[in-house]
Amino acid sequence: MWLCSPCTAALLTAYLGLQLAYCASLKHVLVVDLAVVTAGFLMRAMIGGPALGIPLSRWFLITTGFGALFMVAAKRYSEAVQLADRAGATRALLTEYTAGHLRFVWQSAAGLAVLGYCLWALEEGGVPSTRVLPWRQLSMVAFVLAVLRYAVFADRGTAGEPEDVVLRDRALACIALVWLAMYGLAVADW
Repeated sequence: MWLCSPCTAALLTAYLGLQLAYCASLKHVLVVDLAVVTAGFLMRAMIGGPALGIPLSRWFLITTGFGALFMVAAKRYSEAVQLADRAGATRALLTEYTAGHLRFVWQSAAGLAVLGYCLWALEEGGVPSTRVLPWRQLSMVAFVLAVLRYAVFADRGTAGEPEDVVLRDRALACIALVWLAMYGLAVADW
């Protein structure tokens, strides 16, 4: 008996290969390191969907991919800002990036993640709805606020591990909970 579908097995194999290549050499290649880490997050989402029998929309993949790039670039930017005056205390590759370039990447990725999410939220499913409020569309507000709030930490150079940022900032945690509730109501079609 197979433990997973062929699609999931192929994604897992590709994910493992990508991680090995990253550890061996890709983490030392400018811009490619950002793409590989982002692809890792995206591949985990792509593995989770089929493994659970959940179809993944193109908007979900776009939002997840650019959301991951936003967080990865924001984290690299924060590392570069915090460790700029400490020679040898940073990843070698960080010295090749400019703060301006990393800022451009995280800002662009944030905008594209918001765009992808909004396009998903505004997309009509073709099925008549019985919901009380348009939760899907309303969830855009919470999503955008969460991105804007996280961007404050990115801009300050304090966007380390994303889970740490969310857990230490009460406002961001509250926004995330509101978004989660709205998203849940949208999925439940309430």
